Formats: sequence, structure tokens, C-alpha cells
Amino acid sequence: MSVRAKPRNVILVGFMGTGKSTVSRLLAGRLGWERIDTDDEVVRQAGKTIPDIFAEEGEAAFRDWESRVLQEVLAGSRHIVATGGGAVLREENRRLMLAGGWVVALTADRETLLRRVTEADPAGTGARPLLKGDAAERIDRLLRTRRHAYDFAHATVDTSGRTPAEVAELLLRWML
Repeated sequence: MSVRAKPRNVILVGFMGTGKSTVSRLLAGRLGWERIDTDDEVVRQAGKTIPDIFAEEGEAAFRDWESRVLQEVLAGSRHIVATGGGAVLREENRRLMLAGGWVVALTADRETLLRRVTEADPAGTGARPLLKGDAAERIDRLLRTRRHAYDFAHATVDTSGRTPAEVAELLLRWML
């Protein structure tokens, strides 16, 4: 698959641990575009961490922040946008993403996801509020409920057997 014209923005969606943050950094560096991580932008605008938003205001408030940030970011151009794993849960967000650029869903198998998210938080400090408790059980449940959540994307890349650099190179080949 190739993209006919360079898109206004590239939006990476996918489950936590699929490589959105790392691939977005690499892609932005190669294209010379601005990289925006919607989770980082929510933290900046809210003035508190995502676990704090979840604890103090709840998941719905976090999703409201996420929607506002997406709307702001996608109004611009030449952005590589790494979204939070649940940004696709709202129909309005999916519409914004599709209208705002080229949407690429990054996927990975369960074992890869589990390894990546536990390596990222070996002490279980709660950097990912949706994984509090038994991470494997939570991942299984979330994967079941989000089974088709990323199907709207223009393209899909399985990152399981690929390095972030290989994924970024693949996306660049599709774009150029």
C-alpha cells in the first residue's frame, strides 16, 4: 500500500505497547515534522499525570482531555501524532483522525504486548492506570473489548517481529 500524496499529518493508533511513541519519534526525525504524543500533551495541559487524572477525575475526564488535545493537534499539519491506546474509543476521535491525516494502526501479539508493557514498568508503579492489578489479565480483557477498535485505520502494521526502526522505514516507504 502507498499513500498517493504526502498526508497532512500521520496519526499512529494502537494498543499500549505497540510502539507508537518510539515509532513516532523516529518518523518525525526522518521527515523533519513535529512529533506530538497526545498523552504527553494531556499531562502538559492538565498539569497533572495521567494516573492522577484517573484517580482524581476518572477515566471519562481523561478521555475528555484526550479529545480536546486531538482536536487541537489535528487542526495543524506536518505532525506525527502518537495517540493513547484508548483514543479510538470515541467515534468523534476516530472521525477527527480520519479527517486529520493518514491513520496507521500498530498491532502486536499478546506476548509481545505483555513483555513490552511490563518491561516499561517493571516495578508496577502504575504508569498505565488501566493495567493496575494483574497486567496479563487486564491486557487480555482490553484486547477482547478493543478487538475491532483500530479497524478504521487506513493501514495496519504488526510490530511484533519488527524493531521500531523497521516499522518507521516501512511507513516512510509507503509515504514516499
